[in-house]
Amino acid sequence: MAELSGRKIVLGVTGGVAAYKAAELVRLLGKAGAEVHVVLTEGGARFVTAVTFQALSGNPVWTDLWDPRMANNMAHIDLSRDADAILIAPATADVMARLAQGRADDLLTTLCLARDCPLLVAPAMNRQMWEHPATRRNAVQLAADGVTLFGPAAGEQACGEVGLGRMLEPEDLCEALIGFFQPKLLAGRRVVMTAGPTFEAIDPVRGITNSSSGKMAYALARACAQAGADVALVSGPVALPVPAGVARISVRSALQMRDAVFAALPGADVFIGVAAVADYRPDTSAEHKIKKSGAALQISLTPNPDILAEVAARADAPFCVGFAAESRNLDEYAEGKRRAKKLPLVVGNLVQDGLGSDDNQVVLYDEAGRHPLERAPKPEVARAIVAHLAGLLPPLS
Repeated sequence: MAELSGRKIVLGVTGGVAAYKAAELVRLLGKAGAEVHVVLTEGGARFVTAVTFQALSGNPVWTDLWDPRMANNMAHIDLSRDADAILIAPATADVMARLAQGRADDLLTTLCLARDCPLLVAPAMNRQMWEHPATRRNAVQLAADGVTLFGPAAGEQACGEVGLGRMLEPEDLCEALIGFFQPKLLAGRRVVMTAGPTFEAIDPVRGITNSSSGKMAYALARACAQAGADVALVSGPVALPVPAGVARISVRSALQMRDAVFAALPGADVFIGVAAVADYRPDTSAEHKIKKSGAALQISLTPNPDILAEVAARADAPFCVGFAAESRNLDEYAEGKRRAKKLPLVVGNLVQDGLGSDDNQVVLYDEAGRHPLERAPKPEVARAIVAHLAGLLPPLS
């Protein structure tokens, strides 16, 4: 899915060892559909050559303030005129200082002054350089000037030291850029979500569960975070990376999920119950593995709590969204669930249309009726759900 399709990104590469990561970043941005134009500083060219970036981007690389390839010799003006953003990665302590001071002593810094588009920087430097008061002041000044900082991250550095100052990984920067362009429809909102299956232990190695990959819930958590929400994701066991900006709370059983939801609920504006919670759990769980004997095994089951219904029934309930995965009669069962639990919104789908796959086709049910969405990759479906949800929320007080 080309989430940056139609976007023109000017990528500034400065003289830090993390410049080698910029090559992978160019590849990822291109894969996401972006048109990438690299501005390479003299220092950046000491680490990675212009030939590499030209091959990866498919566009000429710019290094000279007076590059004669521009008809008017004004690359510092023309490069940014139709750009959607300028991203500097890596952004060294030196370039951050020059940007904070408003200097224009090379193509990149001049370009950053002569721009109409957003400026984004991904700091990359030794931990002591990042922690130095001068760099801290420069970071604060850049933020005050409307510049967005991506990172830095903490970890092992090229010098062998460990701490803050690492440039974000290319995958994280690409994700951050995708999120940057999303409308902030949920800015100021706090969202609590459930995801994945629950596992109800029969013994230490066996259990009762539901079939759920968690892909739809994780796509929705990502979309909520990219829309500006503070997201707490209470997740059962799934093999998925946590989306950027999302706080994951890992649980295993339905009772653990319930406890985690109610602990996270204070201050929430929205609760979204996406998890495929097991309807029943064994009355008791064996302490040791039950050995196979060939005889019939009887297990007594007790109902699990209905987490969504409990949350929706609270006097201080947030805006509640339910999910209904059915194998037939979708309209009847999904709308019935919405009415029975008094939910303002239910997202329904047939399991054969989306269970475990990367695409989904859903219908939204609210007081105004049914709203079918076209089949699409789950991240696109998630954004459409967020847009609909945002339109139903009361204004922030």
